[in-house]
Amino acid sequence: MPSPSDLPSLPRLKSKQKGLPVGVVIPLEEKSPDAGIARLLGLVKADMDRVNAMILSRTGSDVTMIPEVANHLISSGGKRLRPMLTIATAALNNYKGDGQIKLAASVEFMHTATLLHDDVVDQSDMRRGKLAARMLWGNEASVLVGDFLLGQAFKMMVEVGSLTCLDILSTAAAVIAEGEVMQLSAAKDTATTEDAYLAVIRSKTAALFAAACEVGPVLAGQSREHVEACRSYGMNLGVAFQLIDDALDYGGTSAKLGKNVGDDFREGKITLPVVLSFRRGSEEERNFWRRTLEKGDIQDGDLETALATMRKHRALDDTVERAKHYGAMARDALEIFPASDWKQAMLDVVDFCIARAH
Repeated sequence: MPSPSDLPSLPRLKSKQKGLPVGVVIPLEEKSPDAGIARLLGLVKADMDRVNAMILSRTGSDVTMIPEVANHLISSGGKRLRPMLTIATAALNNYKGDGQIKLAASVEFMHTATLLHDDVVDQSDMRRGKLAARMLWGNEASVLVGDFLLGQAFKMMVEVGSLTCLDILSTAAAVIAEGEVMQLSAAKDTATTEDAYLAVIRSKTAALFAAACEVGPVLAGQSREHVEACRSYGMNLGVAFQLIDDALDYGGTSAKLGKNVGDDFREGKITLPVVLSFRRGSEEERNFWRRTLEKGDIQDGDLETALATMRKHRALDDTVERAKHYGAMARDALEIFPASDWKQAMLDVVDFCIARAH
């Protein structure tokens, strides 16, 4: 399998909207590896080089706009944590084939497709520190290119030849879509409970983490106990990951988020910090959330008021504590595996995800 550097260079293209230059050649190597996942990055490097080459080859199309839009997001510096976990769980379970390469690329395409679709639904302007694809090419192109990537993902799943893996990932795709609709139904609804919100993020975010981790041991022909352990690790890690993102949207920085701080607030999203603040607040404070999130009447200084209210009621601190709880469950799920570099790398990922809040 050639590395990205062996592949022919593609010409630089220009967006047909706003005349902004977009490079089609993807710099897929990891940017300055984060110390928290340095062990994992080192272990997966050879396989991820192959995954990245696969990603390059499968975004090609005679329809010029498809690689333009897809590569705009794929090349924007995401850590590709989900496909790395597919590689890691396959190795943890002593898989000796190469099916994990196409499955890891499929997982990344599924993730990229959901981001393209999410930005349209949420009307987001920024993604990973850059203009969202919809801002450059429009909503229609973003949705359709997301559909193209999903099609390519399913093609690669079929090529691997495992009906069980195909079932796991296709089920995850349906669950993610359900999660999106659940979130849409709960949008701007301050009556949302913590249980209802957790159900949304289990579907919308954690389902793909779980599936990405489950297909590794399935490929390896491992026992049900080991398959379920990896799935549990991925599911709990995914919940923890999203809860930290929720906290960061109010207490983080744009550099950490890759989008503007307070976007969830401006978009009227009901996330756990809001749920906790609303439940614990006075009637005056609840009316503030109803005005800003339900009615969309956001005035100067309201984001600062929201943050102050969350701090008053420890909503951000408790969201991080909830994340740590799910992180602990992810760690416990791996206890059936003997000590190894792969196991330690996966434990490091849990610490890395939680540490983003600090």
